[in-house]
Amino acid sequence: MNFKHYNQNQLVLFPCSFEDLIPENHPVRIVNDILEKVNIDPLLKAYSKEGNPSYHPVMMLKVMVFAYMNNIYSSRKIEKALRENINFMWLSNMSIVDHNTVNRFRTHKLEAAFKNIFSQVVLLLAEEGLVSLKQVFVDGTKIEAQAGRYTFVWANAIKTNKEKMLRQLEELWKYAQSVAKEEDKDPEPPEFKEISKEKIRQTAENINAKLKGSGGKTDSDKKAKAKLNYIKKNFEKNLDKYEAQEAILAERNSYSKTDEDATFMRMKDDHMMNGQLKPAYNAQISTENQIIVNYTIHQQTNDINTLERHLENFEKLFGKKRMEELEELTADAGYGSEQNYELLEQNNITPFVKYNTFDKEQNARYQAKHKIFSKENLHYNGEDDFYVCPMGQKMEKTHESTRKTKTGYPQKLSHYQAKNCDGCPIRGVCHSSKENRSIERNHHLEDYKEKIRKLLNSEKGIKKRKQRSVEVEPVFAHLKHCNNFKRFTLKGLKKVELEFGLHALAHNLRKKVA
Repeated sequence: MNFKHYNQNQLVLFPCSFEDLIPENHPVRIVNDILEKVNIDPLLKAYSKEGNPSYHPVMMLKVMVFAYMNNIYSSRKIEKALRENINFMWLSNMSIVDHNTVNRFRTHKLEAAFKNIFSQVVLLLAEEGLVSLKQVFVDGTKIEAQAGRYTFVWANAIKTNKEKMLRQLEELWKYAQSVAKEEDKDPEPPEFKEISKEKIRQTAENINAKLKGSGGKTDSDKKAKAKLNYIKKNFEKNLDKYEAQEAILAERNSYSKTDEDATFMRMKDDHMMNGQLKPAYNAQISTENQIIVNYTIHQQTNDINTLERHLENFEKLFGKKRMEELEELTADAGYGSEQNYELLEQNNITPFVKYNTFDKEQNARYQAKHKIFSKENLHYNGEDDFYVCPMGQKMEKTHESTRKTKTGYPQKLSHYQAKNCDGCPIRGVCHSSKENRSIERNHHLEDYKEKIRKLLNSEKGIKKRKQRSVEVEPVFAHLKHCNNFKRFTLKGLKKVELEFGLHALAHNLRKKVA
């Protein structure tokens, strides 16, 4: 039989070179070439001149990014690749870095400088014409945190427990009043509206004094004293715990005890159709040509209040000039709000952003059902400031009010009411109120809606709406399903943001290679 020569002990005159073993168009060379152009001065600030020499930060950065490009996220697996994978060996020049050093570089050295590195890579891609940074598509997704699913703290539970403590104090006070002598009764009992350590202490002392005066011989007195001892022993300690938890919560409704920065969010249904509340982060990205040009991590469960900080981060990444050059922003109805429309208008950005009822308005059946009686379709006289109901009755303005959103943004509302709906033949289908029909309108928001409606129904707007679904959503599909990035491996908001950034940079370089 005829076989090719095989002899493991065969000596060679010249040893093999990595350059000969790695093809010219291999992704590892693209990573090497691009990261060689990056200015690492911000990264050098994380290093000390004292002590043993460190591994070169450029080499560590190349290894880390290339590892994420190949779906290798564990520091131990990166160490193994540096020993066994020829591409990693070429990048590191045969340096064997242990997993602890890899982990320290990722969590400590890289944290402060990474966004600067990310922005430099995006600008290099812009120089090649892959992105213009003048139009972006924005969307968000929830990614599960590295935290226990059953280690939750809820703001409503804290509120309920504090109210329960107040009720117990009030009940015990009333009992002490009932058993005390008539001359000892306090004519002005304390107000049990808000609990504090001082209130707990003073009320407990007063109750104790009254119970001592009663003799404490009955079973009810003994139970009251036992309850008082429990209050003295636990209430102040529990209040300290609740206040500490409220400080962690800030404006959130929940957090996880094993990752205090993670918020419990309703995740999308899985293959078993059982969507659950899980500790997670809300990741927001801006893309162009399916390249991530901006990313932020948020603790809010919805997208509507994330846009302002997301745009601020865009300016931090690329500077004020690039921010002024940003012309268009496309997003779904999750971002449609008066505050966001005003924000985009102030920054001279054309908003291809739906409002919450835009898709319904495109439905003919919805239009036929709501065309006559919906408040959006009532005739409005802008000169004299009144509406006309479906029966032709004038609805005059009764008053104005101001309402603030969760972010503190003030909304000005105008209220209108019909004068007489009695005997109206269409009252049952027009409205269900027992009084005359009344409506409230936010004229500032309605003006924005009218502009958005025309913009989205224009030829360019229709194209943008179609493009959005194939621009930003496939990026999340690649990250979550192709790269198996469905759960963070690090804990804490800053580390989570760094981890997502590494995934984003790896994704961009994959697009560059493709």
